Amino acid sequence: MSLRVAVAGATGDLGVPIVKALLAAGHHVTALIREGSNNTSKLPKSPNLSITPVDYSSVQSLEFALKGHAVVISTLTSTSVGDQNPLIDAAITAGVTRFIPSEFGSDVLNEKRNKLPVFEGKVKSHEYLKAAATKNPSFTYTAICVGAFLDWGLHGFIVNVPERSAVIYNGGDVPFSATNLDTVGRAVVGVIEHLPETANRPVYIHDAVVTQNQLIQFAKEKDGREWKITHKSTEEMRLSSLEQVARGNTDWSVLQPLVFSSFLGEGYGIDFSDHLDNELLGIKGLAEAEVRELVESLL
Repeated sequence: MSLRVAVAGATGDLGVPIVKALLAAGHHVTALIREGSNNTSKLPKSPNLSITPVDYSSVQSLEFALKGHAVVISTLTSTSVGDQNPLIDAAITAGVTRFIPSEFGSDVLNEKRNKLPVFEGKVKSHEYLKAAATKNPSFTYTAICVGAFLDWGLHGFIVNVPERSAVIYNGGDVPFSATNLDTVGRAVVGVIEHLPETANRPVYIHDAVVTQNQLIQFAKEKDGREWKITHKSTEEMRLSSLEQVARGNTDWSVLQPLVFSSFLGEGYGIDFSDHLDNELLGIKGLAEAEVRELVESLL
């Protein structure tokens, strides 16, 4: 069934593959972009794609753009994710029946994760969504938890394969779920194809469970070159960041280190292996040989 789907933040690293996956599945997509932006060159050309400038702070502007849409997907960046409330309010008023918030990372139900200040905006948005869905029974949401972005993360966030360098956290043998960006797009399509089963809850997917040392070893076994390695402790980083937050410093440079706690620190539930929704959403996952091939392709 073809639906009208709006994607907020459609021109970003995650927005583009989600738009492509939706179009490939036959849906009609509206790419929402900020007023005054002309950064649309990465979007595919398709008769089923329309581009609509919006004011993300204006419920009226957003409501007008969302009229007639069944699903809204937010891929707003971490620095603006706390500003999703106008988008949520507009979606409800416009008659949208499913909202997918900008999560796409660590476990939204993990209490330890939710106490990290870097996730304050996401936690508030999740609570806002839950309250909105209770108040408006025709409005539902799905949070998609994907772990770390695998292909994107191999350029520096997880390890830097092209540069053969890495910051190794907590020894490098911590297993974590990781997902390619294109797979996230397929998961979004899977949610839309299974709306009743995914209503008002998080879903969990991954392509593979990996470790930093494993990924580095794949590279070394291919070309034999040594890596420039720096070792850090996520707990030390967490305490340092919290100290600065307590002093009133909430710059992104202070908050970002806390993200590494959420997928490499102990007790944050970042390995989704025992509660995956891969089968439901049609996610095949990657075999170890395919992860190895991905790493080798960047050497």
